[in-house]
Amino acid sequence: MLPSNVSFMNPELLYFLGAIPVLVVWYVFRHRRNTSDIRFSSLQGFAGMKPSLKERLRHLPFILRMLVLSILVVGFARPQTSSSGENIYTEGIDIAMVLDISGSMLAEDLRPNRIEAAKQVAQEFIEARVNDRIGLVIFAGESFTQCPMTLDHRVLNNLIRQVKSGMVEDGTAIGLAIAQGVNRLKDGEAKSRVMILLTDGMNNRGEIDPLTATQIAQTFGIRIYTIGVGTIGEAPYPVQTPFGVRYQNVPVDVDEKTLREVASMTGGKYFRATNNRTLKEIYAEIDELEKTRIEVKAYRSYTELFYGWAAAGLIGLLLEMALTGTVLRKLP
Repeated sequence: MLPSNVSFMNPELLYFLGAIPVLVVWYVFRHRRNTSDIRFSSLQGFAGMKPSLKERLRHLPFILRMLVLSILVVGFARPQTSSSGENIYTEGIDIAMVLDISGSMLAEDLRPNRIEAAKQVAQEFIEARVNDRIGLVIFAGESFTQCPMTLDHRVLNNLIRQVKSGMVEDGTAIGLAIAQGVNRLKDGEAKSRVMILLTDGMNNRGEIDPLTATQIAQTFGIRIYTIGVGTIGEAPYPVQTPFGVRYQNVPVDVDEKTLREVASMTGGKYFRATNNRTLKEIYAEIDELEKTRIEVKAYRSYTELFYGWAAAGLIGLLLEMALTGTVLRKLP
């Protein structure tokens, strides 16, 4: 039985193996026809006689000849073993994740709250982008880089876990956040540079407005996906009182018009996340939109087996000739 990775260059020659059974039938028929019958009144005189070694091996030359013929047919069919593989080339993209950590991100219309839900989904997104450089910018009334662009996603995820509201002065400086993200991405060598901006409010702080910062992003060919977080209407917000934490419903005021315009200007897309499920779906859609380019080059190599089969056939042929010329030689 040949291994599964063996193929033949000339498989049509294997049809000649069908001649082997025909030759066997012909040999048996001829052998019976050439055998003479001698009649004896009794076989008791031959009872103690045993067949000689030569008699027992009288069919061996024919068996060897058929075996040699089979080996040569397989050999001339050119058996070859093959091995295959793939060379994979990856070209990652640069992604700046820009996360709002203002006080309003503590609202609990997403569980456990907006900021923790955003962190969890962002980490899942990062784990799926193994070939991409990703950085993290956080902002409220100011913005700063929590993690520069890196391929070390373990370090990035650790820094995301440390993010919490109150790390910077409160407010919502969307323009500064976009400018900071551009600063992280502009010097990258990746052919595709992407920013994912997540916020739940309106720009009310900072020296640069969102649309001006977006024009800068356009200059560097940066595509921006914007995500507005918050349910429609009002959301429960925790308030510290002398009697402990109390909840009050506050209006959800996402500046969807500006976020849509930011995304449209850069060729991105605007999304609205009203709960944990839709937030996960948004990141999954972005993941599909921004696939890392992978080139796969398949190859297959062959190893010629003809010489081994030819050598086996030659050895069998020499053995058959040696036996018929010596031990099994027939008298003329």
